[in-house]
Amino acid sequence: MTTRPLPELPAAPVLTYRVEGMDCAHCVQKVERLVGTLPGTAAVSTSFTRQTLRLELDEALTPRQTLERHLRALGYVPALQSGPGAAKPPATPLDTPPHEPQAGTARHAAGATAWYRSAQGRLVLLSGTLLAAAWLLSLAAPQAAELGFVAVTLLAGAPLARRAVISARLGEVFSINLLVTLAALGALLIGEAAEGAAVVFLFAVGELLEGVAAGRARSGVQALAALTPSTAQLLTPQGVQEVPAASLRPGQRVLVTPGTRVPADGVIEEGVSGLDDSAVTGESVPVRRAAGDEVFGGSVSTDGTLTVRVTREANDTTLARILHLIEQAEESRAPTARFIDRFSRVYTPGVVLVSALVAFGPPLLGEPLSPWLYKGLSLLLIGCPCALVLSVPAAVTSGLSAGARRGLLIKGGAALETLARVRTVAFDKTGTLTAGHPRLSECLPAGPDCGPTNPDGGHADPDRVTLGLAAAVAGASSHPLSRAVTDAARARGLSVPAVTDAHARPGEGASATLNGRALHLSSAPSAAGRLGGAMTAELGKLEALEARGLSVSVLHDDHAPLALLAFQDDLRPDAAPALADLRRLGVGAVMLTGDHERAAQAAARDLPTIDVHASLRPGEKLRHLEALPGPVVMVGDGINDAPALARADVGIAMGGGTDVALDTADAALLGSSLRGVPDMVQLARATMRNIHWNIALALGLKGLFLITTLTGATTLWMAVLADTGATALVTANALRLLRWTPERP
Repeated sequence: MTTRPLPELPAAPVLTYRVEGMDCAHCVQKVERLVGTLPGTAAVSTSFTRQTLRLELDEALTPRQTLERHLRALGYVPALQSGPGAAKPPATPLDTPPHEPQAGTARHAAGATAWYRSAQGRLVLLSGTLLAAAWLLSLAAPQAAELGFVAVTLLAGAPLARRAVISARLGEVFSINLLVTLAALGALLIGEAAEGAAVVFLFAVGELLEGVAAGRARSGVQALAALTPSTAQLLTPQGVQEVPAASLRPGQRVLVTPGTRVPADGVIEEGVSGLDDSAVTGESVPVRRAAGDEVFGGSVSTDGTLTVRVTREANDTTLARILHLIEQAEESRAPTARFIDRFSRVYTPGVVLVSALVAFGPPLLGEPLSPWLYKGLSLLLIGCPCALVLSVPAAVTSGLSAGARRGLLIKGGAALETLARVRTVAFDKTGTLTAGHPRLSECLPAGPDCGPTNPDGGHADPDRVTLGLAAAVAGASSHPLSRAVTDAARARGLSVPAVTDAHARPGEGASATLNGRALHLSSAPSAAGRLGGAMTAELGKLEALEARGLSVSVLHDDHAPLALLAFQDDLRPDAAPALADLRRLGVGAVMLTGDHERAAQAAARDLPTIDVHASLRPGEKLRHLEALPGPVVMVGDGINDAPALARADVGIAMGGGTDVALDTADAALLGSSLRGVPDMVQLARATMRNIHWNIALALGLKGLFLITTLTGATTLWMAVLADTGATALVTANALRLLRWTPERP
């Protein structure tokens, strides 16, 4: 009997919604958590920056209409962006759909439109007008005014009650909506309709302010997205044609005129211009670029016309990848944020329990019900955890946005917290402390007769055959020294022989096979380890080159050295100032390099504040990292330092926006300045100070009003004002980080 394979079930479609009203990190987490409880949902993810919800949905278990109904009941306005039945094609990562004013929601959606045009703004204006009218009426007809206060309470409280019920059905029982609803209803029951109206009105104002603040927090990242032009000048056989930038494909050629932005990542084919790369690197000083140079989408051509060959589609440009990584960073929650989340889940039910004891405990012992019930309702409002929950993510989001606008890309709150506590920064030498553009200075064939051959005693004319062999092996590696070899061979028009089995040896060099003979291009320590006594005859020349501060590689086979290749790579002009900045911050600096001690010490002559550890193989680098006082930051080029970057508490890649720099490390300096490292430490410390102040403000105000409530000095409207005020203070304090600038002497 044969069994027939079961048919494969079709995959659930992936839907992406734009969700108006997700105006705080707590909202984003709540939507993700509650949607995840619905049957048939999977891979649920949300983005605060883009206000999007992405999920796989099996509509046989939960129809999308049910999902959308739940979101609306919670006060959010979903609009399908992509997936089956979407009204428009999927948005690219650089799309920034405009916020449209929505009707029928009482949630904060004022982030991008004028606040008074949003549904929440209209609710605040209407309820505020009615509240003012009822107060004026109370001066003449107090009993009639009570009806006005009740109307305001029901008008502004109904959306809260609806959201509280939906949240409870989805598993979140002690939601802030429930606490405010209970307080407002309790106020009506004890005859304090005016206070009930004030409670729901002030809470609505707080939500509105939260939405406005969220719009400002998003503005920094959305400004990056807006830097890519919507159209491009495509070069065709028929001439120049204006096309949507999102339609560009690799290989197409575009025209970039002075004052316009490059529509996509590419390579210049014709023209020379100064490029303002501040959109990506944070450095506003234009960089001169010509044919053969790479350009970033979003950069501005300041004074020249360029013909650019597109190398990446719109949704894969460096700028788009940065935006995507910022979104991922939001999901990487800081340890402090996780602790606050756990604390709030205990804090809120605890306050509800205390409120119940205060409200009903004394009356059970014979005390009058009304004053104690009033105190219990006030405690309910003090139990709202909004300010506390916002204290960390609001600061982290603002800090990450401030860094991204200055070319400091930090991938999440965990890395940010560690950077704030860093004690030691370890630097690679080549391409990090040095400019990363080494040039071949000398190519000396191994043997007793090698040396300078020019009459003036200058650099020797490299042996063409030896250099050709070295270039053949170097082609397997992306290390800056290997690139210097291939560049030198290309500049001399040398014929590079074809090799097989070419591969890089990270931290040591590269190897290849030529006509059955194994050839290696190795660092001097690696060559000495491989060849042993066969290197003895070359030690004198090697030491002389290294004493001059030159980096030396050895071309050799399995038995003997064939040539010494010496490279000159100048220190970055900002290396010494960067180390001085770190010293002022109380952070130590260490150089970890595979170069010989003499070459490393010569390079460090102008860096008196750095400790040098040289002749290190990759495994030895890792052991040195572990021995350094931590937390330890490792700064490298993101290519040959991957193990060290991964082993350090925080790895920072110096990549100028390259793919590897964006993908490898916990953080990346998108600009070319090494001073970005101390700037990153300053930003992290400023963010943590902001977080500590936020937590102190949130808990301090709640503690103060807890005492005044128990003593009877706090009214209901004062309690909700304390909660709203704490939220406003925390948010405003976090937004200060958007104006952060590094302190430099």
